[in-house]
Amino acid sequence: MSVRAVVMPGPGLPLELREFPEPEPAPGEVILDTVAGEVCGTDVHLHHGRLSGVPYPIIPGHVSVGRVAAVNGVTHDTLGAPLGIGDVVTFLDVWGTCHRCEQCAVSGQPNRCPNRRVYGITFPLEEGLLGGWSEKIRLLPGVHILRLPESVTPERLIGGGCGLFTGFAAVERSALAMGDTVLVQGSGPVGLAAAAFAHLRGAGRVFVIGDPPERLSLAGLFGATDSWSLAGTSPGERREVLMELTGGRGVDRVIEAAGQPGALAEGLGLLRDGGRYVVAGHYTDTGALSLNPHVLVNRKHAEIVGQWGTDLRHLVGALKMLDRHGDALPFERVIGARYPLERITEAMRDVETLRVTKAIVVPGQG
Repeated sequence: MSVRAVVMPGPGLPLELREFPEPEPAPGEVILDTVAGEVCGTDVHLHHGRLSGVPYPIIPGHVSVGRVAAVNGVTHDTLGAPLGIGDVVTFLDVWGTCHRCEQCAVSGQPNRCPNRRVYGITFPLEEGLLGGWSEKIRLLPGVHILRLPESVTPERLIGGGCGLFTGFAAVERSALAMGDTVLVQGSGPVGLAAAAFAHLRGAGRVFVIGDPPERLSLAGLFGATDSWSLAGTSPGERREVLMELTGGRGVDRVIEAAGQPGALAEGLGLLRDGGRYVVAGHYTDTGALSLNPHVLVNRKHAEIVGQWGTDLRHLVGALKMLDRHGDALPFERVIGARYPLERITEAMRDVETLRVTKAIVVPGQG
């Protein structure tokens, strides 16, 4: 019996649907039947060759939901819940963090561990079905597996996808206090998640700048109190309104989820003196920018922090929030279309052109 998976041979090359042998779990491994994966902006950037260190060819898809199909010696998930055949789970896409190097053990930055590997991004094809654009996914020993709470549907989780966890991490990184004003730059999956979690954390007001209009409508559903279209307003117009809404101070926290270098100058300009700016949208290299550090950073006494990827606590925290506050986090509404493996090129094109906010891959749909 064979398993189908999509292969990305290299930057700019056509995606290929290939067949592979049915995987058997080695000791400590779990095999999943893929319920749903996602196509996100990172996948588009991977296809454009904008992320370094990718060992093409690969099977993309780094956040997925699956049903346990086979296990070898694994009886519980990471948090101790019983794990058995048929259970619906997700997993942390990061694997191999050593917990012994200076980054892990001294600096407390496991996201920068040199041994860190990511499903769907840094596993070469030769190592097996280690990406979500596949009918089955092989979970290596030590992968953090989490059984989905009964209240959390696969569609709700994958509708948020990696943006769900990145948005959660960005809000945590912002050190948002109750009552703070928050500006989110970008209305894609990361921006929508950041707006939602900022709202649930107690922000006094949540502002969103983004496009297209359909995404801004979703931002209101996820807790944004005010939003502005990039195409429909000028930076000067947005600044005038935001300063009026904040009493001339500027916003307390800005979360960049746009992935565009030019967003930083505007965001820092809208930040209040002593505020914190979180750069979460530049997971891939989108180029350089020019800004005045005296005006936008030093004199403003601003804090600028980056958020690179996510860790287990972000996955656990986001799942708890989905379980407890699911009505305020209806990420299934973000899904623009569902694609079988045969239509993966179409899915990539729709994400790249912003035709859909979230494209999900459903291997069994075709």
